Amino acid sequence: MRITTKATNTTLTPAILQYVEKKIGNVEKLIDEAHRDAARADVEIEVTTHHHKAGESQFRAEVNLHAGDMHLRAEELHADLYAAIDAVKDEITRSIVSKKGKQQSRLRRGGQKIKDMLKGFPWRG
Repeated sequence: MRITTKATNTTLTPAILQYVEKKIGNVEKLIDEAHRDAARADVEIEVTTHHHKAGESQFRAEVNLHAGDMHLRAEELHADLYAAIDAVKDEITRSIVSKKGKQQSRLRRGGQKIKDMLKGFPWRG
């Protein structure tokens, strides 16, 4: 999986880059093997300032994941940069697991319908 990281209103230090690659790289094991090589994760780290909270800034972490026909996006705001990265990783993981679960249940429902249709046919043995 290819991970590209972009920083807005902050500098991207090697420590932050390594942390992002470690956390988002763990998501790769949830992606189907057929799409792992072509998978791409675009990560954006940003410092945002809310003017109504005098001087208090928040970190925004966003991940756009593209793997085969799966296109997922997650975004989290937090007062701590590393907490925002952890939260966005958890959110994108939940999204992947949910999408894979929906695909599996759809496949099983289709298989069950075929099985129900075949029950009515007379079989010769």
